Amino acid sequence: MTKPHLSLIIPAFNEERRIEASLERILAFLRRQPYAFEVLVVDDGSTDRTVEVVNQVRNGDCTVRVERQACNLGKGEAIRRGVLAAAGAYVVFSDADLSVPIESLPDFLRRLEADADVAIGSRRMSGAVIEVHQPLYRELMGKVFTFLSGLILNLPISDFTCGFKGFRAAPARELFLRQRLGGWSFDSEILYLAKSKGYRIAEVPVVWRNDEATKVRLGAAAVRSFIDLWRIRLNHVVGKYR
Repeated sequence: MTKPHLSLIIPAFNEERRIEASLERILAFLRRQPYAFEVLVVDDGSTDRTVEVVNQVRNGDCTVRVERQACNLGKGEAIRRGVLAAAGAYVVFSDADLSVPIESLPDFLRRLEADADVAIGSRRMSGAVIEVHQPLYRELMGKVFTFLSGLILNLPISDFTCGFKGFRAAPARELFLRQRLGGWSFDSEILYLAKSKGYRIAEVPVVWRNDEATKVRLGAAAVRSFIDLWRIRLNHVVGKYR
């Protein structure tokens, strides 16, 4: 089989209601592209029909694979599983709700093919378009987390948590092998590791539409994420990222 040019990773936890439409849209787009691809849906211990629905959509298509976690370990662990299983020259992950439309993918691949090792979506830089905003308190919490990530980790990045990011294959594997956080803060950890390794990070402005069906419990996630930012610094000091 031809080695894929692209591996697209979709983390999924109890996504039976929206995974069918999202996966069909993704496959319709990718089948129009001139390169080989694979789609890895990483089921993070779903208790609903997520895997069954994905298998119905794929209908034996070998370009679509399902990786299953035995239990719910968190989005960061699901993406790590997908990255380490990926075979493509470029590895991109996207949220199952397609808050950033799959049609944005070419902008990320262009940056990765040109001069970037890591390309991350940004909702806060010039050129970004927010079609449907989050509730005000969620936007505020996102901005506070970005501010704290920049301050604690010394990372001049405008948006840490946008759920659309891409990597060249070798940097992706190195970064996710060193990953230690499986929860909401894994984005900040990966970007911190990328900077510490000297990888080139490019921010790409995106079109973004909020999906109200988010599964993040914001209060608990905010407290845990603040603690995790300090854990990242501590992990670095004690050598856990070697």
